[in-house]
Amino acid sequence: MTEQGVRWTAEQVLALAPDAASRKAGSKLGAAGPWSETGSSDEGTVWGLCKGSGSKPYQTVVDIADAAGPAYKCSCPSRKFPCKHALGLLLRWAQGDGAVPGAAQAPDWAEEWLAGRRERMQEKRAAGGGGSPSGSGDPAAARRRAERRADRVTAGVTELEQRLADLLRGGLASAEQAGYGLWEETAARMVDAQAPGLAARVRELGAIPASGPGWPVRLLEDCALLHLLDQGWLRRERLPDGLAATVRSRVGLPASADGPPVRDRWLVLAQYDTSDTKLTTRRIWLYGAGTGRTALLLSYGAAGRAPELALPVGLALEAELSAYPGAGRLRAALGERFAPPAPAAIRPPGLTTAQAAARYGEALRDDPWLDAVPVTLDRVVPAPDGDSWQLADADSDSALPLTPTTRSHPGLWRLVALSGGAPVKVFGECGHRGFTPLTAWPTGAGEAVALC
Repeated sequence: MTEQGVRWTAEQVLALAPDAASRKAGSKLGAAGPWSETGSSDEGTVWGLCKGSGSKPYQTVVDIADAAGPAYKCSCPSRKFPCKHALGLLLRWAQGDGAVPGAAQAPDWAEEWLAGRRERMQEKRAAGGGGSPSGSGDPAAARRRAERRADRVTAGVTELEQRLADLLRGGLASAEQAGYGLWEETAARMVDAQAPGLAARVRELGAIPASGPGWPVRLLEDCALLHLLDQGWLRRERLPDGLAATVRSRVGLPASADGPPVRDRWLVLAQYDTSDTKLTTRRIWLYGAGTGRTALLLSYGAAGRAPELALPVGLALEAELSAYPGAGRLRAALGERFAPPAPAAIRPPGLTTAQAAARYGEALRDDPWLDAVPVTLDRVVPAPDGDSWQLADADSDSALPLTPTTRSHPGLWRLVALSGGAPVKVFGECGHRGFTPLTAWPTGAGEAVALC
């Protein structure tokens, strides 16, 4: 990627956008019109001046050579990273054909920022190499804090169990009559009990009575799963270590990545964001070319701001990952990176639709609260199924329905267009609501197509 002949695709650039508005605005700035004095270096730096509404053009520079990930600097007032100017500049660079010419030396304003950034990175690495590990302190004090929090969680779980019993005793119809306020009050009590995972699940319960026909069945199912989680917490000392760690994680207790670092060439399978009023959560799925392992990276940003970590789909990076505790150990922390992400022809091996459904069933034995598992389907064809869609196995009679939210998503039509009636390879999440496609590859040669 740091060589002039190896560039990202437009899709990989737009995957860095913090939101849909930035993608749209960045795409418009990918044209030649507003840009001047653009250039790029063999070291992986791209710069340019973009004419805006003011008298002075915006100075934009992107450093894509650092193994820590892309970094952006723009003189515009935007609080988004990357801003629309950085996206537009990278789109120009991705076009090739001299759209952003190579240059021997970056301008002074770009070189000054690059030098300062790399100096800060060196200082940070040097500081991290010595001293005591972050979070170390008095073990006895840490143990007392953990015990106090566990007591508060137990009190919250006990109260939640009583509220679930009252709901079932009064009948599920009372949930529709009570409205959302009762659930929000219960969720607030779980926050006070320092059990944010329980609070999130209670809020989800509150939305079910307004979710359309069949809501009593869905409410009863989710109440049963919440009751199971409560009982798992109250009996956590009797559970196997992996399941006990999963219960703690589902309740919302923090954990550290304690698995040994695993170095591999990790292919970026998918990246997508989910948001609420307070937080944006970015999920990045990776596949290890050597280990064959699938891992999940989570990154967070305050409301209105995108998470800092961004890895475009279809690139691969040489890095170390450390697993978090819990059954399955899918979630991991990104450790040292040994080279910047670069385009790769790697594709994960695929399963049949029947094998994918069986894999989700097996995963539920270790984590009954699991909504979905990451799965790559091989040789499937998107096909209509009445008012919905499914992925039909090209070599058998089995199929997987697509999740309801997928049916109105533009990614579905990208998948249909990519397939054209022919089998494709699709990565996504397979769960009890169906299959959510996230990335697809055409039969034969071709780049990954992000669907989310």
